[in-house]
Amino acid sequence: MSEPSRILHPGLRQKIMSADAAAALIEHGDHVGMSGFTGAGYPKAVPQALAKHIEQANQGGNKFRIGVWTGASTAPELDGALAKVGGIEMRLPYQSDPTCRARINAGEMDYIDIHLSHVAQFVWFGFLGKLNVAVVEVAGILEDGRLIPSSSIGNNKTWLDQADKVILEVNSAMPLGLEGMHDVYYGTERPPHRKPIPMTHPGDRIGDAYLHVDPAKVVAIVETHALDRDTKFSAADDNSQRIAGHILDFLAHEVKVGRLPPELLPLQSGVGNIANAVLAGLNQGPFENLTGYTEVLQDGMLEMLKSGKMVMASATALSLSREGTKEFLDNLDFYRQRIVLRPQEISNHPELVRRLGVLSMNAMIEADIYGNVNSTHIMGTRIMNGIGGSGDFARNAYISFFVTPSTAKDGAISCIVPMVSHVDHTEHDVQILVTEQGLADLRGLAPRQRAQVVIEHCAHPDFRPALRDYVARAERSARGGQGGLHTPHLLDEALSWHSRFEREGRMLP
Repeated sequence: MSEPSRILHPGLRQKIMSADAAAALIEHGDHVGMSGFTGAGYPKAVPQALAKHIEQANQGGNKFRIGVWTGASTAPELDGALAKVGGIEMRLPYQSDPTCRARINAGEMDYIDIHLSHVAQFVWFGFLGKLNVAVVEVAGILEDGRLIPSSSIGNNKTWLDQADKVILEVNSAMPLGLEGMHDVYYGTERPPHRKPIPMTHPGDRIGDAYLHVDPAKVVAIVETHALDRDTKFSAADDNSQRIAGHILDFLAHEVKVGRLPPELLPLQSGVGNIANAVLAGLNQGPFENLTGYTEVLQDGMLEMLKSGKMVMASATALSLSREGTKEFLDNLDFYRQRIVLRPQEISNHPELVRRLGVLSMNAMIEADIYGNVNSTHIMGTRIMNGIGGSGDFARNAYISFFVTPSTAKDGAISCIVPMVSHVDHTEHDVQILVTEQGLADLRGLAPRQRAQVVIEHCAHPDFRPALRDYVARAERSARGGQGGLHTPHLLDEALSWHSRFEREGRMLP
């Protein structure tokens, strides 16, 4: 027996159609706002149907490309399908799809890497041009037209408000038990009319449990039944566990000296195995009554809620493994009381991050000896994924951590270098660097002091002599009149490690 329709609004029920028919309403050159954030809550059917339309058009000699705007990364059914057929002209604000990445780095697709907190307001301000179409997944539509959000919110509020045309995917695989977990704040205004956002605790509810849309803008509704893709996490390796151990020891010390309360401050963690290792360590540690204020809720935070170590968590999306998804669905009533999903303009809001005193933990590609961090580019030119929300949090966090193993490519690359090949986070926004080798606390240190701490605590032993030599020769050069001693560099060598790797496949001679 089939499940009753989740489209309860009589007028909107008349707009049900196939994914192919809905995709045909999107035109070449459109800017399309798609739901989705780290593989959660993305439309499952319309992007794939659209990819077929684009492929057929291109084969017939008719150019068909669109701009794709999302909350963050999505899934192969969206980014991968559209990139494969060359259907994306411009992508923003974040992606992690290998086909997208290849096309971007080949110059076949334009990509704007944006702080995630900026996207909604850039659209409202008109900085990015007109949003023509929104394609948004929801869990259901109520009789009065309110929308039950899916497993992420991201920029959906803005897409629904700003788009000329709206296509809704109503996904019956999303549990109706999600209803009530969301908090959609509609109080943001444009300058100069902005008012303070009324939130002082990660658990505060300040908005509506539903998304709103003008029914007259809805041009199509597609019924789907498909779960989000699973996020695959491998078991924490030795490096991840060592990094986690350094962070946990540091937090215990900060509590001991009175710079953190016993329950710490709200936690934000980026996606990945290191983040989950830190959360697993916290779950076994001495801290109680923890809270989360983050973009993405992963397995590690779910486990902390389950154990009672964490009392509540705020995010904009779920990003769970298959096992985590089963745990979440099996105990949805429990988690609905402890998780709040918000728009990313709130989850990543710089002022709220600073007000709440968030402890921010994010991954990096490399850091240099003075504390500048590259989160996005391999060897300075090739995009990996994007800055995501790391800048929103790092610049405004109570304490900002950046983490990475000390080497990559089986030791051929040092992740601690004389100068980063691309700067996403300047030395002014980076407080703590952590590798499996140790933790460098950069607070209150001048540049040359930072260099010593970073080299001795974070660099791999194989690379420390070369880094020490670089600093010593840079200082001698400055004393000889070539450059300054505030931040000593050898300009003709600063990026030589990267150049050598490109030529020879290794950073050291």
